[in-house]
Amino acid sequence: MNVRRMNPGDLEKAAELEEICFSDPWTYEMLSESFENTLYRFFVYEQDGQVTGYAGMFKALDEGNIANIAVFPEYRRQGIGEALLAALIDEGRKEGLSRMFLEVRETNYPAVALYKKLGFTEAGYRKDYYHDPEEGAKILTLDL
Repeated sequence: MNVRRMNPGDLEKAAELEEICFSDPWTYEMLSESFENTLYRFFVYEQDGQVTGYAGMFKALDEGNIANIAVFPEYRRQGIGEALLAALIDEGRKEGLSRMFLEVRETNYPAVALYKKLGFTEAGYRKDYYHDPEEGAKILTLDL
């Protein structure tokens, strides 16, 4: 498996991924501050010496909130997102979390399918959660 914990040298690639993948990206500074916070967990997927994806979550009491999973477009549909998500789930179990949750754009069908494949179920909906374009979010949860 090519998943490993993120290190400070990976922050630049994570910020690049944010810019490419999200309409409201985290900045390098936001990623760096989160990386320093002991409640956050970040992983990267490395392929041929290159970071091709990253994922992060933060702990709130006994829950894990998956903040982002991002993969460079040319590396999508190769199992990288699934490997990163599985790493977050494993980390949640190791840390004794009872549940994980996330928000996903309602029209991000590939992501929704991936989450459901790994056991997440729909638990709610947030109207107008995303901007650029304006869109609702499905709330998905996984009991650990």
